[in-house]
Formats: sequence, structure tokens, C-alpha cells
Amino acid sequence: MDHYDSQQTNDYMQPEEDWDRDLLLDPAWEKQQRKTFTAWCNSHLRKAGTQIENIEEDFRDGLKLMLLLEVISGERLAKPERGKMRVHKISNVNKALDFIASKGVKLVSIGAEEIVDGNVKMTLGMIWTIILRFAIQDISVEETSAKEGLLLWCQRKTAPYKNVNIQNFHISWKDGLGFCALIHRHRPELIDYGKLRKDDPLTNLNTAFDVAEKYLDIPKMLDAEDIVGTARPDEKAIMTYVSSFYHAFSGAQKAETAANRICKVLAVNQENEQLMEDYEKLASDLLEWIRRTIPWLENRAPENTMHAMQQKLEDFRDYRRLHKPPKVQEKCQLEINFNTLQTKLRLSNRPAFMPSEGRMVSDINNAWGCLEQAEKGYEEWLLNEIRRLERLDHLAEKFRQKASIHEAWTDGKEAMLRQKDYETATLSEIKALLKKHEAFESDLAAHQDRVEQIAAIAQELNELDYYDSPSVNARCQKICDQWDNLGALTQKRREALERTEKLLETIDQLYLEYAKRAAPFNNWMEGAMEDLQDTFIVHTIEEIQGLTTAHEQFKATLPDADKERLAILGIHNEVSKIVQTYHVNMAGTNPYTTITPQEINGKWDHVRQLVPRRDQALTEEHARQQHNERLRKQFGAQANVIGPWIQTKMEEIGRISIEMHGTLEDQLSHLRQYEKSIVNYKPKIDQLEGDHQLIQEALIFDNKHTNYTMEHIRVGWEQLLTTIARTINEVENQILTRDAKGISQEQMNEFRASFNHFDRDHSGTLGPEEFKACLISLGYDIGNDPQKKTGMMDTDDFRACLISMGYNMGEAEFARIMSIVDPNRLGVVTFQAFIDFMSRETADTDTADQVMASFKILAGDKNYITVDELRRELPPDQAEYCIARMAPYTGPDAVPGALDYMSFSTALYGESDL
Repeated sequence: MDHYDSQQTNDYMQPEEDWDRDLLLDPAWEKQQRKTFTAWCNSHLRKAGTQIENIEEDFRDGLKLMLLLEVISGERLAKPERGKMRVHKISNVNKALDFIASKGVKLVSIGAEEIVDGNVKMTLGMIWTIILRFAIQDISVEETSAKEGLLLWCQRKTAPYKNVNIQNFHISWKDGLGFCALIHRHRPELIDYGKLRKDDPLTNLNTAFDVAEKYLDIPKMLDAEDIVGTARPDEKAIMTYVSSFYHAFSGAQKAETAANRICKVLAVNQENEQLMEDYEKLASDLLEWIRRTIPWLENRAPENTMHAMQQKLEDFRDYRRLHKPPKVQEKCQLEINFNTLQTKLRLSNRPAFMPSEGRMVSDINNAWGCLEQAEKGYEEWLLNEIRRLERLDHLAEKFRQKASIHEAWTDGKEAMLRQKDYETATLSEIKALLKKHEAFESDLAAHQDRVEQIAAIAQELNELDYYDSPSVNARCQKICDQWDNLGALTQKRREALERTEKLLETIDQLYLEYAKRAAPFNNWMEGAMEDLQDTFIVHTIEEIQGLTTAHEQFKATLPDADKERLAILGIHNEVSKIVQTYHVNMAGTNPYTTITPQEINGKWDHVRQLVPRRDQALTEEHARQQHNERLRKQFGAQANVIGPWIQTKMEEIGRISIEMHGTLEDQLSHLRQYEKSIVNYKPKIDQLEGDHQLIQEALIFDNKHTNYTMEHIRVGWEQLLTTIARTINEVENQILTRDAKGISQEQMNEFRASFNHFDRDHSGTLGPEEFKACLISLGYDIGNDPQKKTGMMDTDDFRACLISMGYNMGEAEFARIMSIVDPNRLGVVTFQAFIDFMSRETADTDTADQVMASFKILAGDKNYITVDELRRELPPDQAEYCIARMAPYTGPDAVPGALDYMSFSTALYGESDL
């Protein structure tokens, strides 16, 4: 910049001490300068009703020189001398030179005497100094001035023309295309640029000079032949001529500035529209995923087997581990994008973004809530179904065992009851048959409980919707029908035996005693075998311990049972001894029972074999329950650490969001470090998920060692991640607001301190009365309501404090402010909305009126704009953006193709529909 300033001073602040004296002696250059300078002077002198013919003669008396300076400067010079003497002429020229010097120009080697004497070289040098000071010095383009600024202006304006390359103020202009390009760029209707040829410089130059003189009020300062016929045209003559073009088109600079403003506004609008489209797509995709997932979670079609239900549980775990986490991240990112978009819209003074119906953040949150509700219900249903199937399998197996035992017992009983052996039997045989029948009735009564148990189990299977209920019901019905038939047959046989009982006199009491003792003992052994083979299902250590205790009590009864067995066998042995002693013809069988000593011994041996098997089964189940208890304790220990840790982090984030420690960048850095520490905690969550999976695989349904479930931990973890991401986004938006609105860190700290002071419950929001008190504490006067009312908070102490300070708040003004900070009428004010309001009150932002004024400049002060004007002044993409959205202009001065830029400008700021 220093080099530029120095160069600039050498270029035009001085009359060039190293004046190109030799060059001025060149007749061609002197001719060009005479003609150009004369035309330039006359272009200004004609405003005063005069002109010059000979530049070195007409300025000798100083009168026209002073008049020229008054016209181009707009100032009055000292009164000239009207005398004809040399001294009067010198005085007038000195007054002109003194005025030039007063404008900061140092005149070196130029004296009044030389001008009065008609020195051509000095006269041309003086005129060049005047041109530099009043026509070129004030030219400024992108922080460059004078000669460099004029050259840069020419290069920018002729850049779209491929056959024009302006690098200087001499040979770059010889072909005339540079002059034609300048005219065509600003007034394309004046020149048919496509017909110009680079190899016809005379035609090009004459076309440009004639058009400039006729339509642009630029006098013809050079002849085309002078430029073409000179190897290197005079730089000063060209600069003087070109500066006239610059001043003629200076109004176009304002149009360029207006175009830049419109480009900026349209770029913001295009970016915001892209963000809106991105939000709509992401919201639509997420809602579609939720819509597809909820029916799957609400499907309660049960399976018939445990394997099928466990596969459903595994599919649900895959959904939790693989499919849902990315959608949680998408939901969080969607909220962040929405908040960022709203912040950008507020900063650019645009209306808030309203998503399509059904795609609001609240709609997504509602849909997400429905998803989580369905998810919770689905998991509960899965676990209940597994419990139900487990219970059904157990009951079905129990039904089959009891039915098989009963069917084995009833096998042949009907045929036995239908026998009529008593008709040919002896008296002793009849008595034996009667006693045998009494024993059978005892046995039948003993089996009544089993039949009732079978029916009860079948009923429970029906109530639990067992998939094979038809076959169970058929089998149960067959057993019940057979049981009823047995009862009827038993009653009929007894009646027949009792009719012949009077014929029976003798009976062997030993056989009778054997039968009476063997039957219950046999039933006891069958019951013991059934109990020892019965399957069991337990879920706790206490339950398995109860079964073990009952089994130990059973084993304690075995010695007494063995004594009973030996006593029964002793009776049978005594019968055999009596038969052998007295030669009784009993055919070796007991007429009162079918239970033989071999059968008793066989069942007893079977019971003794089943006892150690039962011991082993109980021991294995006890070990499994101990392992399950270890899993419970392991999960509980971790969950009791992770649960409080998540709660603590949530509270710490809440405190961080309302406290002030350092700059917003410091807070953002601290929050990101905090977020990193939270993310680093994820392996512990994953470890807990692994333990939870082991618990579910072990079919453990409760845990007394912790109040935390995996669902609590998952929800807390997701809320923690969402909260830290949302808090970071709020700080980023505060930084964006601060930078965009020019709020200092001290102001931001003052706003935060005031906000926190009135946020009594540390909720991060203010109620209407708290917000009003906060504004007053910051010195904001709200009192434009004719009926003044005291602004107060809920407590009487703060109300008295405000009144004592003399603050008044008008209800109408406060209602206006609340409509800005709380557009959704939620009754609370967030800190971000508070910051936006405080910054908006003082910030200078673009408005619809400013954009409308910029379009009016581009349109040449017309009430409409044409397609050609938009495409000429704006970049192609933004020009097409305007053309596609502007409505046709229908005013009385409308022309074909006219566009309404006024309604378009108001639509950009939400004041009408775009």
C-alpha cells in the first residue's frame, strides 16, 4: 500500500518534475495532446457559454483559465484583472496557479510568465495537471485510485470481450475495440459489437467517437487517423479521453453496487432454500423409517415354539444394536440442522422456517415417542410370550406323563370288571373276589386325584392357548370317558359280588392284609416315581433350595418305607408258608390283589435308582441358579454405577449451559471436550449391554440387586448424547449470532448474567414477567402504552425494587416483544431467543426496502425491470433465479416482458408469497 501511495503521488499529485519534455517535442504527440486537451477544456467551458480555439493563445490572459477552474471545481476564484497589460495577465494566471496549488498539487517548472508568453509545452503541462487533479485523481475502483483505478475499471468493463485486452493507455486502444467495448458494455443498443473487426481500426475508432459525441455527450477529442497513424498514441490524450467515458458511465457503478447487494441477498436465500430442502428430505426419510418400523413392533402374532420366539427376540436385539442407533443420530442431527437454519434465517432477517405439515420437529418427536412406546410394548410381549411358552412346554410334558401313567394303569381294567368268574367260583373264591374288588375300589379311589389333575392341566393348557390343544382335549376326554365307564363297571361288579357274598364264608386274612397294605404301598411307590421323574422350573436360589429340602425330607422317609416293604413281603411269605403247611389249593396267587412281591421289589428298585438321578438334577439346577445370581450381581454392580453417572452428567450439562466461564469459544471448547469424555464412556455401556444379553439368554426376568433396567440406561444414554449435542449447537448459534450482529463478549456476558439472575428455577427459560424484569434490568424502556403499568416479577420484593427505580412497561410494547421472542406462544423465553432480540434491536440488516431500491437502480429508476437488464447486471444463476420467480409487471407503464421486482423484494422477507 505504501508503494502504491508513493507511486500515486508521483503520478498525479505533482505536475511531474520529470515532465516528458522530449516526448512533448514529438510533433505527433503534441498534436494529439493539443486536440484532446482543447476538446476536454471546451467540454467544460461550454457550460459557461464559451470555448477556446488555440490552447496556448486563449489561456494567455488567464481569464478563460480561471473560468475553466471555476466550472470544473464548482468554486469561485478571486476576482480577475480586466486590464490588457502583461502584469494583469500574469496576475490572473497566478491566481489560477495558486488555486491549483491549494488543491494539493505542487507545480514545478510551470510559471505564470511562460503561460502568458504562450509556451506550448508549459501550457499543455498545466492543462494535464488540471485533468489529473479534477478528472482522474478521484477515480477509485477496489481500493485503487487515479491511473491504476481507471485502468482497472477499463479492464473489468471489457473483460467479457475476448478480443479486447487493455493493459495500458496507448497501444491497447489503437484498434478502437476498447472504446467500442466500453460503450457496448453500458449501452449495448448503441453499437452492434458483433459486426466490428479487429483489422479495421479506423472504422472502430470513428464509430466509437461518433456514438460517444452523439449519444453520450463526450466531445470528439482525437481523430482516428491520429491514433492509427502513430506507433504509440499519446498516453495522456488517451487517459483524458477514457476518463470522459468513466465519468459518463459513473452511474453504472451504482448499478454494480446494487447488483452486488442483490447477489448477496439471493445467495443467502438460495442457501436457506437448500437447507430447507435438506431438512424436508431428512425428516421425510426418518418419518418413513418410523412408519415402517412401528407395524413390525406392534405385530403380536405368537409363535408355537420356544425356538421361534427366541429368534424373534434375537431380531429385536439386532434392531436395538444395529438399526436404531443410526436413526437416533439422524434425529439428533435433524434437530441441530433445524436450529441452525432458524438461526441463519433470523440473522438474515428472514421469516422462520415452517416445515411441511407433519414434518415439524414436534411431529418427529411425537412419532419417535410412538416408536419407543411400541418398542417397549414389543419387548414386554416377547418376554411374556417366552414365559408362556416355557410354562406351556412344562404343562404339556406333565400332562403326557400323567396321562401315560393313568392309561397304563387303566389298561385291562374294563375287561377285568366285565369278567363273570364269580358265577362258577366257590365260596372262598367268591369271598376272595369280593375282597379283591374292595382292593380295586381303593385303588380306583386313589387314582381319582390323578384324573382330576389331568383334567386341570388340560384346562390350563386351553386357557394359555396351547397350539396342540385339540389333541390334548381329545386325549383328556378319552381318559374322562374311560374313567366314568370304569366307575360304572366297578359299581355293577360290586353289586353282583354282594349278591353272592352270603355264599362266601372263609377268606385268608393274610392275603387280605397283604392286599390292603400292598395297594397303598404300591400307590405310594408310583407317586414317588412320578414325583422323582417330574420336571421342575425355578428362577431363584430360594426356589431350588425349597425343592432340595422337600427331596431331602422324602429321602428321610425311605427307611420307614423299606420297613413297610419288608413287612408286606413278610405277609406274602407267611401266606406261602401256610399254603405249603396246610396244602391249601390257592394256585399260588393272591385272590385279593394283582400286586406281586416281584412288582413291589421292582418298583422299589426303580425308586432307589431315581433318587440319585433326582439328586444330580437338583444339584445341576442349583449350580445354574448360582450362575444366574452372579449374572444379576454383575449387571447390578455396573448399572448402579452407570445410572447415577448418566444422571450426574445430565445435571452438569445443565449447569454448564447456564453458567458463564470465559468466552463462548471457551465454553464451546469445554463442551466439546466434555462431549468427548462422554463418548469415551460408550465401552462401559456396551459392556453392560453384553451382560444384559447374557441375562436375557439365561431367561432371568428380575434382579433385586438394582433398580436400573437396561431400558433405563439406554434411554438415559440417548438423552445424554442428545442433550450435549443440543447444548453445543446452542453455543454455536450464540457465536453465530454474536459474530453476525457484532455483539462484544462483555455484552454477551451481561446478557447471560441478567438472564441467569432472573432464571430462578435454572430451567434455561424465562416466564413473561421474568423476561420483562430482565429487559428493564438491562435498561430497555418499554413504555409506549398510553396506560402505563408497572412491570413486575412474581415476588413482591422485586416488584417494589422496580417501582423504586422508576421503570414502567407498556403492555402493548411488551406484547410486541413477546411475539418476537415467543412466536409459538409457549409462555417461556429461551436464552437464544433473548440474544436474538437484544442483537436485533441495534443491528443493521438488509430490508425489503433496501433490496427494492437496489432493483430500482438496476432498472434505471423504472417501476419494473426487464429480463435483459437482469442478465446484464447479475451473475447468470442469480439472474435466472429472479426471472423464474418474479411476477409479470401489470402497471400502466408496463412493456412486454416487464417483471415486478417490488413484490419479489417483499416476498424475500416473508411480507408476501414468493
